[in-house]
Amino acid sequence: MSTLKAAFEKAVAESKQLPEKPDNQTLLKIYSLYKQATEGDVEGKRPGFADLVGRAKFDAWAAVKGKSADEAMQAYIDLIESLK
Repeated sequence: MSTLKAAFEKAVAESKQLPEKPDNQTLLKIYSLYKQATEGDVEGKRPGFADLVGRAKFDAWAAVKGKSADEAMQAYIDLIESLK
């Protein structure tokens, strides 16, 4: 396993033990970087107006479209580090 992958998995575990819950924008950023790192670019249709949470998650993930898995992992690690 690469050191980046190991550091990413460590950051994922640490994200569940942050001293305080991040605000919604930060949570969306964490979500979008995780999804980009693990699944790649967002696919499918954007959720409708009735699904506000799904729509926000989709938009956040779409905002990091094109970022490589390694770039997304590093950005995720850096973000979690900044929240500790």
